[in-house]
Amino acid sequence: MSAIGEQISAILWNIWNRPRLIDLIDILLLTFIIYELLVHVRQTRVSQTIKGIIILLLATWLSDVLGMRTIHALLAWMINAGPVLLIVLFQSEIRRILEELGNNSVFDASAYLSQGDNNEQVIEEMILALEHMARRRVGALIVVENKTHLNDVIATGTRVDGLVSQPLIENIFEPNTPLHDGAIVVRGDRVVSAACLLRLSDTTGVGRDLGTRHRAGLGMSEISDAIVFIVSEETGIISKAERGYLVRHLDAASLRQILHGLYDSQQKETRVPLLHFGQIRQRRRAAHDERPTDKNA
Repeated sequence: MSAIGEQISAILWNIWNRPRLIDLIDILLLTFIIYELLVHVRQTRVSQTIKGIIILLLATWLSDVLGMRTIHALLAWMINAGPVLLIVLFQSEIRRILEELGNNSVFDASAYLSQGDNNEQVIEEMILALEHMARRRVGALIVVENKTHLNDVIATGTRVDGLVSQPLIENIFEPNTPLHDGAIVVRGDRVVSAACLLRLSDTTGVGRDLGTRHRAGLGMSEISDAIVFIVSEETGIISKAERGYLVRHLDAASLRQILHGLYDSQQKETRVPLLHFGQIRQRRRAAHDERPTDKNA
């Protein structure tokens, strides 16, 4: 740990005393890489592991400062073996993160643009689908993504990427169809994936009258900030799972309130996009075409 401290001190000294243009570029690139890694890690369950690693590093540093040699040696050994253990335990997540970095549209505005213009239509279509399936007692499990992306859940299902609509949702959950068994994941105004597998909740307080579908919805709400809507095929009751809690007997008014709260908050927190190079060229060309010309010139 002392060697690491000396290296950090040397780096900080060079930054403050001998800054060069290439150093600034180096820092900016490193900052961008770290930011992208944090964004993609946040979209997976690896984020909880990273918090544990940070706590382990702090404990190692503190044990070194306090002179606890035995504990420090044990923690240092764990840190030295940590990279290998992480690669073994999280090889699928690491592969997915690297794939997303390769496919990430950093300069694509569509990845950041809000879909606020048709939020009202999305909400109404989802309510119609839920009510119609409840009347017909068709079981359904709809996961509406919030701030935390559910790429690991989406990967377990079949890619759909269709605009949210009542016919699409009902067709997916129609009994005896290929995609009816499982959950659909809704991101913004699109059904991203269907027949997704969800982790079942381990909560012991769930009533015996609630089946696997409700336990899956609760389990999803326990590990993410998503809102999950469940339609019971036995009773036709519409339920909502959020933050590990289940609310039952929802009607159109309560569904509309819940969905408006979700989509309105997403629209407020939408990041300003980095414009795609093609869009920048188109806007410059449009601005040039609209610029008044002096005929006497």
